[in-house]
Amino acid sequence: MQSLKVSDVMWNHIEPIRCGTPLTKVVKTLLHNHVTGLPVVDDHRRVIGFISEQDCIHALLVSNYHREGDPTVDDVMFRNPVTISAEMAVVDLAQNLGAGKPKVYPVVDHGRLIGIVTRTAILAQLAKVGFGIDVPKYAL
Repeated sequence: MQSLKVSDVMWNHIEPIRCGTPLTKVVKTLLHNHVTGLPVVDDHRRVIGFISEQDCIHALLVSNYHREGDPTVDDVMFRNPVTISAEMAVVDLAQNLGAGKPKVYPVVDHGRLIGIVTRTAILAQLAKVGFGIDVPKYAL
């Protein structure tokens, strides 16, 4: 268990959100990938923000109420999100999880996004390794 690293549980197949993306497209991406949030990157894959389901819900409510049209991710993203290294131990990350902490962490290498790790993936890996519990594919 101690030797598990973030790189062992991270997802690297989900395309990050780019600046200027319409919020409706962000919502489709979140729902399609079963994640609660995704990093926002610039043209060099540097993480510049984070967009969550909660951010989208609030922005869409306000936008629909005021009939302002489709906002972009730039209008609502959280800037300066917490990022982690692929070499971080899963045990260390799991110990840092708690109420109010991110549910999705962008994983970076030399400042560039290489994947994400979710609480679900950490839970699934700990359950699988520690207790032999079978977990759904979307959790890994």
